[in-house]
Amino acid sequence: MVFLAKRIIPCLDVKEGRTVKGVNFENLRDAGDIVELAGRYSDEGADELVFLDITASNDCRKTRLEWVERVARQVRIPFTVGGGIVSERDVEALLRKGADKVSVNSSVLKEPGLIDRLAAAFGKQCIVVAVDARQDGGEWRVYSHGGRVETERELFSWVKEAEERGAGEILFTSMDHDGTHQGFACDAVARMTTLVNVPVIASGGAGCMEDFYDAFTRGQADAVLAAGVFHFGQVRIPELKCFLREKGIVVR
Repeated sequence: MVFLAKRIIPCLDVKEGRTVKGVNFENLRDAGDIVELAGRYSDEGADELVFLDITASNDCRKTRLEWVERVARQVRIPFTVGGGIVSERDVEALLRKGADKVSVNSSVLKEPGLIDRLAAAFGKQCIVVAVDARQDGGEWRVYSHGGRVETERELFSWVKEAEERGAGEILFTSMDHDGTHQGFACDAVARMTTLVNVPVIASGGAGCMEDFYDAFTRGQADAVLAAGVFHFGQVRIPELKCFLREKGIVVR
């Protein structure tokens, strides 16, 4: 399946109501107000927005609905929310507060059948399966709970299973690349795009506009997600889209 128009997606990693950003999922620093950043990205022409309550699963709680509602009021673009989702009721609550899609990660690693149930209840287009992984001895190993817990899952077999169960998109974050500004895990992304027939979102490693181009060309990603380079101003979305168009990439 071919997805022609590429997407640029800023990500808000949220902790205690503030946007944070770290390196390799550690050493988090404050990156700004969630509502202000969300509004800015919507105005600048981001194609979508991802909001991840990064401590919800580890704290055994739900995503804070009041945070979601505040952000939803500020954006005019599709809005994906993740963190602490364990049931259909959780998804219903997030959709009522303004989310367009949901991102599931730790809960479906524990209970893969949840993907089937959510896809049946809300449609595949609503379900994004997020996968955090790092290389260990040449093999990509999947982690849960915001990168804190190593699982027995191998990256590529897991994303294939997720697709077969009903994932509408795969959001892959390379923990080895996260926050390094050294570029994306393009080889892993490219392999993933040959395995699944749903859009693959590449995440982890953006440092400059060329990195986005590489993710779309070498990695064959359908969308690229980034955080720090947008939050701290190294890359601005309007200029990035102009750059990509000049390089022949069709963006929305």
